[in-house]
Amino acid sequence: MAFAPWRALPGRVLLMALNLFSAVALVFEGYNQGVMGSVNGAAGYIDLVGIGADGVVTDTTKQGGIVAVYYFGAMFGCFFGGKIGDRFGRKKAVVLGAILGVIGGALQAGSQNASMTICARTICGLGIGTVNAIIPAWVSELAQAHNRGSSFALVFVANYVGIVLAYWIGYGLRNHVGDFKWRFPLAFQVVPLLLLLLTVGLLPESPRYLLTQGRRDEAVEILAKIRGDVPHDDPALAAELAQLDAIISSGQHKRYRWHNLITGRHSGPLHLGRRVALSVAIMMMMEWTGILAITVYANTLFQQAGFSVDKSAWLSGLCNSIGILGTVASVFTVDRFGRRRSLYFGFFIQGAVLLLSGGLSRLGELHPENTAYGAASAAMVFIFTFVFAQTVLMIAFIYPTEIWPQEIRALGNSFGVFGWAIGCGSTTLAIPSMFSVLGYKALMVFGVFNFVSLPLVYLFFPETKGRSLEEINLLFASASPLARDNEAEYTRLLTESGGDVAVAEHKLLQQLEGPGAGQSVESALEHGASGDKDSM
Repeated sequence: MAFAPWRALPGRVLLMALNLFSAVALVFEGYNQGVMGSVNGAAGYIDLVGIGADGVVTDTTKQGGIVAVYYFGAMFGCFFGGKIGDRFGRKKAVVLGAILGVIGGALQAGSQNASMTICARTICGLGIGTVNAIIPAWVSELAQAHNRGSSFALVFVANYVGIVLAYWIGYGLRNHVGDFKWRFPLAFQVVPLLLLLLTVGLLPESPRYLLTQGRRDEAVEILAKIRGDVPHDDPALAAELAQLDAIISSGQHKRYRWHNLITGRHSGPLHLGRRVALSVAIMMMMEWTGILAITVYANTLFQQAGFSVDKSAWLSGLCNSIGILGTVASVFTVDRFGRRRSLYFGFFIQGAVLLLSGGLSRLGELHPENTAYGAASAAMVFIFTFVFAQTVLMIAFIYPTEIWPQEIRALGNSFGVFGWAIGCGSTTLAIPSMFSVLGYKALMVFGVFNFVSLPLVYLFFPETKGRSLEEINLLFASASPLARDNEAEYTRLLTESGGDVAVAEHKLLQQLEGPGAGQSVESALEHGASGDKDSM
């Protein structure tokens, strides 16, 4: 029998262990986003990579470029990792991403010049792209429909823990003289990755992935365990499996090739090209809210508000710590209010507080004797961070994991990671120059981006709250890209099928492949029980 210590754990403990594993991976992602905030201000680093002299940055374009190249690597790593994850399993893809991240982190810590730093950050980006493509999808696959958002949010708290950890390490080393001030923070990023490599072999594979590979007995065993050690004939478990059996086909179908995904060719009523657009868009919209201006350049923001260098560093760490509270708050709101209403609230409040923060910063410049303006501007940044973590951040990472067919969920989520990488890369490249040229007006530019996002959400993003991953195909069946039309088509398909999701899914796939293709729900279950795959 294969080495499987997870079998000895109670089901709920196993689910907690899987979520804790995912959380450690997200600590790495968050830490990487936050670590450059302190590294960018270290005199030794500034001199080594040639973005200034004597601890003063003079080349803001190069400074932003070195930060952004990390996301360039992620743009490629996400598709590579997504393909590996769907073909060879979530565990193998995480191992690959962790190894790349360890290599990149070690090289960054030991960097000797700008070229080596750029190369190391690219390798590290390949690693984070791979990990980001897998972990969010894995978390969604383990959760149940009614609490998928809150389960995801609870795990995603780790992302902000990583950001905060990076800031407080930087703050603790702020008065240190020498290269240790910036080399240690870069080296520390390999710690969560080593934890992943040491523990991944102790955990089971994603049951939904196993079903796509015809390994039904394993999948049922794992799914029954993480649902609370229920018997294999449990009615709720049987219903979940019926939905899966009705939709799972070979992930090698030509409609799942990346170029066909982008164009939507061969996908018929599945409208996969539309899902690509939504996955990329939601992530880019998230990064253009201005969050990276706070995460990576918080020190600069607070100094512009009139605070001393030391107090700005302290406030930066505290501000990002508020993000943890916002993420925890989302556990109680993301499933209650849904994805769309959470985005409405987030984009509106974020846009408003950024406009206020920019205006208050301007008043602080005009009246430097009045420190109240700087304090009020800083307060707006704190509000932004809390609301962002509670709403837009959470939905942007959840949504691309929910809207893809099971066979290619990791690859589909890669498009979301691609959008994340473009958004992060473009903003980190532009932010230093924006602050240098625009000053307080940079915050107002980002405020406008938030308001522009509101009509896009209303028009094109259908609600996924409370819907199982298997019924999402029904939510994209309309020929119209408008959310309201897709909601109407979803209701129609379910009504015609008597409310049975598995039957509705089967009819939809028959429409795609032709009346002679696919299986009835009963024969799908029969095939699954014998371990065969649907060869639709």
